[in-house]
Amino acid sequence: DVQLQASGGGLVQPGGSLRLSCAASGFIFSNYAMSWVRQAPGKEVEWISTISSGGRSTNYADSVRGRFTVSRDNAKNTLYLQMNSLKPEDTAVYYCKLLTQRGQGTQVTVSS
Repeated sequence: DVQLQASGGGLVQPGGSLRLSCAASGFIFSNYAMSWVRQAPGKEVEWISTISSGGRSTNYADSVRGRFTVSRDNAKNTLYLQMNSLKPEDTAVYYCKLLTQRGQGTQVTVSS
């Protein structure tokens, strides 16, 4: 079975940074593009970023471009999201996504 477990969330002040990780198993990680999405309370799921299977191509939502960086380590079956210059509106549960499947999320709260 596909397993996707995000971690690294927490409480951070505005302007701070966090690095999220997503441990993947149950499929050939290096064969698939991967994405990060997030969901804030009362809001729809928002796509944030996608990285190609080999990691050479990345795309970002306008809301995070220039502040967030997606990367992956195919040897470790792990996806990352470096989040800098965090804003209160970044508060959400963050999930990694394979095709249509989301894993367990991690809560990010940006507040002073």
